[in-house]
Amino acid sequence: MPKPRLNLSLILLHLLILQFSSPSSAIRKDISLQEKRICRNTVQGRYLLSDDTGHVCNSLSVDPQSRCCPEKGEQFSCSGCNLVSQCCNSYEFCVSCCLSPERTQKELALKVKIAKAVTAGTYSSVFDFCAGRCRHNSESVVHENAYLSDFHHCFSLSSNSSGATDRQLEARLTGINVIIGRQGESCDSVCKSKGQSCVLNKLLVLNQCEIMKKYMSCKGACLPSLGSDQPAEVVDDAPRHLNPGACLYTQTQSMLSCDGSHRHTRRLCPCA
Repeated sequence: MPKPRLNLSLILLHLLILQFSSPSSAIRKDISLQEKRICRNTVQGRYLLSDDTGHVCNSLSVDPQSRCCPEKGEQFSCSGCNLVSQCCNSYEFCVSCCLSPERTQKELALKVKIAKAVTAGTYSSVFDFCAGRCRHNSESVVHENAYLSDFHHCFSLSSNSSGATDRQLEARLTGINVIIGRQGESCDSVCKSKGQSCVLNKLLVLNQCEIMKKYMSCKGACLPSLGSDQPAEVVDDAPRHLNPGACLYTQTQSMLSCDGSHRHTRRLCPCA
């Protein structure tokens, strides 16, 4: 009879070992270290920060370890932004608004050149694109030393004749007096006659068929050309080979000039 008792004791011992070993195994799985998210943020704000999740917060409330904002406020906030022009009066809210997938398409943002040079690289993430676009740029200033408006942080993708909407293009001309010059007159002369100056960086906005057709007849033709007098409309009595009545835009943006003129065209000028 001692033999069966020994077997019973061994069975009970095994059951006790299994009972206490299972929880300890589960605990090891539960307490395994998980990788903590580290946020990128705009860092340079004196009072506010925007992180790469689209949250804006006071710089003092940022988590010191993760560098993330508390997820209490609105994500992708567009506070102080004009959603037509896609420009904001605050850099941090510009970045937050820009990060929204509804406003910025990742595949398009990552194709945008960081600079105008052909050899310039592209942005590596949507956050890099938004942080870069929302900084001040040449389109935000008048006469090189004054902001065109309080909404000078803009995140819109570069517009072109086939992509930008009419409303967005018009919004970029806020504060600009668009004037059609006389035949053979430069934009410097046109604006000066109104007591204003030609805003060179806004010629880029006017240099598009959608805009020219709003101010000029164009008579059904809008043609690419070369010349420092563009954007412009060819006068009706011009020689036939110059396409009388057609609107002309330049494909070489570096040729845009306030002082350019041509004896057979009337210029479209941005004055302020």
